[in-house]
Amino acid sequence: MSSPSDLSQGNLIRSLFSLAWPIIMANILQTAYQLIDTFWLGRLGANAVAAVSISFPILFLVLSLGAGLTLAGTVIVSQYKGAKDQRMIDYSASQTVFVIFLVSTLLAFLGYGVASPLMNLVGAGPETLDDSVKYFQVSSFGFVFLFMFFTFQSLMRGIGNVKMPMYIVLGTVLLNLVLDPLFIFGWGAIPGFGVSGAAVASVITQGLSALVGLLILFRGKKGIKIRVQDMKPDIAWIKRMIELGIPASLEQSSRSAVLTVLVMLVTSFGSGVVAAYGIGARILSLVIVPAQGLAMATTTMVGQNIGASRIKRAESVGNLSVKIAFFGLTGIGMLMFVFAETLTAFFVPNDPQVIKEGATFIRIMAPSFGLLGVNQVLNGLFNGARFTQASLLISIFSLWIVRFPTAFVLSQKTALTYEGIWWAFPISNFIAALVAFIYYKTGHWKVRTIRHRGDWLGTGIG
Repeated sequence: MSSPSDLSQGNLIRSLFSLAWPIIMANILQTAYQLIDTFWLGRLGANAVAAVSISFPILFLVLSLGAGLTLAGTVIVSQYKGAKDQRMIDYSASQTVFVIFLVSTLLAFLGYGVASPLMNLVGAGPETLDDSVKYFQVSSFGFVFLFMFFTFQSLMRGIGNVKMPMYIVLGTVLLNLVLDPLFIFGWGAIPGFGVSGAAVASVITQGLSALVGLLILFRGKKGIKIRVQDMKPDIAWIKRMIELGIPASLEQSSRSAVLTVLVMLVTSFGSGVVAAYGIGARILSLVIVPAQGLAMATTTMVGQNIGASRIKRAESVGNLSVKIAFFGLTGIGMLMFVFAETLTAFFVPNDPQVIKEGATFIRIMAPSFGLLGVNQVLNGLFNGARFTQASLLISIFSLWIVRFPTAFVLSQKTALTYEGIWWAFPISNFIAALVAFIYYKTGHWKVRTIRHRGDWLGTGIG
């Protein structure tokens, strides 16, 4: 009889949903950090929202440079879980924690140092520059905490233990709900920090979540036990992790880099359009959460089934995930289309022009959300099969060869102006889903997996 976290056996739909829903809930709660920030900052005015909107894509770009390595931890641990090799699960987890700690520390110093030139680079105006720099600098302090918790999440996900991270995120989001207005507006002896107060609140809660996650890993009662002696740099293992993680990092950072470059186009149309873009991007970040959660569940299930030499079951996971993503997110997209103005007004209640433009952005994107979901879950499957290069190439093609040039041409060379940027999103979503699905159906990922599985698991390193 299979254990609850053994995803290579049992009913496929039940296994996928039991894994996916806590991941989705945890991701929704993590997205709530930004949504709560936007809600309270909207009470300061459109400029406050615009300041965070400008800094957020670059903030996410820096985070993405390390996020792919945590994905590598998920994939490696999941395959050792499928192979039932507990010693290598613990060893791989210890190495992952060590590597991510070093990377996040470096990125924290880097992010703080380059905040000002980066904000100038993307075209922050005089009304938003100071606030955007301060928000980014304070957020940089939290990189180490954020990455440590992401690592904990990824390792737990790899062994199928997904509820514990969800509970921790729930607790920190509830705390952030209280701390956000406290540090933004101030109360009693606590001064109001304005825009940067939202970042202060997030760093505090990130620190608590990282501490709890590391304590659980060191205690070893939840399926993984990390050890200090296993954190001695293993160059061969780290090389394997980098080979797997760098394409994933580049794939994620390419997405945020496009958002950053698009901000440079948006800023030329004024702070009102920037605020509308920021709100639309927040709605997109919320909608993409179910797709990413399903993709992460797909990565874990595919990884465990490959580790257990069940390639056909891994393919069945992909077929099921594609159907759920397409129909589920298309339905969500239709709801977003209908309630676009209501959603926009929730964030900036007193600015009719921003509400109108934000609603237009949402309505243009919404019908393509199902296609976005298909692309996400297929990337998850490729990642679970250790084929992170495929996800990277598809993302580069759809984002840099399709989305950005389309946005530039339509906004600068046609009467659509800034709405041309909005239209670039559904166009690139369609092309990305089409390319990913065609490649998935060729079956090359299965051939590659069968050929290399022994090399991945038989050497005693990741």
